[in-house]
Amino acid sequence: MPQVIVYPPAEDGGRRVRVADSFAGMAYTVIDLVEFLRRAGLGDVEPEDVLGAEWIEWRGGGPRDWPR
Repeated sequence: MPQVIVYPPAEDGGRRVRVADSFAGMAYTVIDLVEFLRRAGLGDVEPEDVLGAEWIEWRGGGPRDWPR
């Protein structure tokens, strides 16, 4: 499993996502994060998997923290 880091929310509510050594994009929802993980080769990841994943490092809030 690649290292995944989800950074604290930015002013616009988006959270930077890093998969392994690459910037994957800005996620605004768990669905965005799942799409980035699928693009990184983790095709069987579902939103429910992300909520309890120990292999994702959440910084500045957990998987339910997506400011609007």
